[in-house]
Amino acid sequence: MASPSTPLGTSFLETHRRSHTCGALRETDIDARVILTGWVQNYRDHGGLVFIDLRDREGVTQVVFDPGLSEAAHRTAGELRSEHCIGIVGKVVTRGSNKNANLATGAIEVWATELEVFSKAETPPFPIEDRLDTNEALRLKYRYLDLRRPKLQKNLMVRSQITKTVREYLAADRFLEIETPFMVKYTPGGARNFLVPSRLNPGEFYALAESPQIFKQLLMVAGYDRYFQIVRCFRDEDLRLDRQPEFTQIDIEMSFIDEVQLQTTIEGMVAKLWRDVLGREVTLPMRRMTHAEAMDRYGVDKPDLRLDLVLCDVTAPCRASGFRVFEGVVAAGGIVKCLRVPDGDKLSRSMLDGLTDFAKPFGIKGVAFARIQDGGVWQAPFAKSFSDAARDEVNRIAGAGPGDVLIFVAEKAKAANTCMGAIRIHVGDKLGLIRKGEFQFMWLVDPPLFEVDDDTRQVAASHHPFTSPRTADEDLLETAPGDVLARAYDLVLNGVEVGGGSIRIHRSDLQARVFRTLGISDDDARAKFGFLLEAFRYGPPPHGGIALGLDRLAMLMAGADSLRDVIAFPKTQKGSDLMTDAPTAVAKKQLDELFIQVKADLPAKG
Repeated sequence: MASPSTPLGTSFLETHRRSHTCGALRETDIDARVILTGWVQNYRDHGGLVFIDLRDREGVTQVVFDPGLSEAAHRTAGELRSEHCIGIVGKVVTRGSNKNANLATGAIEVWATELEVFSKAETPPFPIEDRLDTNEALRLKYRYLDLRRPKLQKNLMVRSQITKTVREYLAADRFLEIETPFMVKYTPGGARNFLVPSRLNPGEFYALAESPQIFKQLLMVAGYDRYFQIVRCFRDEDLRLDRQPEFTQIDIEMSFIDEVQLQTTIEGMVAKLWRDVLGREVTLPMRRMTHAEAMDRYGVDKPDLRLDLVLCDVTAPCRASGFRVFEGVVAAGGIVKCLRVPDGDKLSRSMLDGLTDFAKPFGIKGVAFARIQDGGVWQAPFAKSFSDAARDEVNRIAGAGPGDVLIFVAEKAKAANTCMGAIRIHVGDKLGLIRKGEFQFMWLVDPPLFEVDDDTRQVAASHHPFTSPRTADEDLLETAPGDVLARAYDLVLNGVEVGGGSIRIHRSDLQARVFRTLGISDDDARAKFGFLLEAFRYGPPPHGGIALGLDRLAMLMAGADSLRDVIAFPKTQKGSDLMTDAPTAVAKKQLDELFIQVKADLPAKG
């Protein structure tokens, strides 16, 4: 319904242009004539005057309709309801002593002289506001309404600013943005791929690229020495809060560089992101930590450095401590890890007892603990079984004193470290020791090149088979692959891996040795990576790269709770789109064209 001041035969938008967003007006705009558009956040009739809050993605402005200014606009305003989409013309007026300190526009309001209702809205299935306890499935079904909420709009604006800043920074540093194919050759192994049938090549399939890895290395061979791409990637894996079947990477590759040069480039980009998007400064250079140190002190390869608690290895004093449980684990090749918690009186007995159940999913049968008394004496069920000398050495290694609590796990190294790393975060969270509001970056360096199965001694790549070993470790490839460290690196922020990469192998002789160590035959190598190996016959440059998870970066920078809060149209944990009802069955005719037969006994959806 148009205001009478809109000329007949024309629409509101033909004669009016939005002058401001709903978050822009301030006291400096008082007396200005303005044109606003947006959605009705809420409606209030105060006995003659009608008040609404008008919302767009930038904020909210209070609008007042007075019959003395415009009887027609006031009459139409009486029919407004939540989420009606409207446009108004009016004058900016001060709110005087009635300022709303919770709104950026709270010092002013707009007294409307014209009102256009572009479209009416039915009652939404949930309120368009941030404080919601609505089931997430309902919000995903009506995602276009969920995306109207200010919190999600802020998240997506942060994400947009991230990509803008990344492009500006990399372009200024001579990087070229080059696209690579989504539909690629299927190579068994690694992450499970989504497959795309080829109608023109019956019985054959493309795979949706899980990353541009091979193509960006080919671009280095082709001489494009600085490449980047903000690229969609696809993996058909089981999902969780920090994983989606389709995700976005900031993908980077560089030639004629080493680890430090690449990491320095990324540090500059991260510093610019934090400065431009969050107004925060990042301390450079970032801390470097070896994989061995991270596992020893934190139990994980992506430690959260906002928590000062650290682990220690007390295997040596426990080896002959008199406590048979610990001695038995050490004799069987295990280790004993310990976590010192200061001010242990904050840890109740029930919290400590509950650690055993907490540890079970990690394959740990029990968690022991001791309270430190005066003189370093332990208050613990097993204290009498522990020799004084071993106890004193444990206290020394852990730096423990009266009032502290020591928490112990004894098991094979991998399980003990993983469990104690989780206990460290669990206890730190329970006691409020994790410093919120901080951004703690670090580079994890020198990880193992291979994973070696303890029982079968089978060797697998820890990263991908093109990752270069450290030069000093090349002689160990055939004799001790488990001791070979990689020229790889992960960027870690607050306990989350936000990026990972490596210096690549560019020598064909070294690549062949790595393939042999992995048990990849010459025939398998040619079948899977023949075109890359062929390209490497023609002068490949030394090169390396990294991929940063845009979704994870946006989640951390926006302070969101999950990846779904920074992705416009995410999937559920079952890979479904509740809004469009994807995936769906297709007609038999389409399947026949693709030479695909579907079993009749497929499980029902959901």
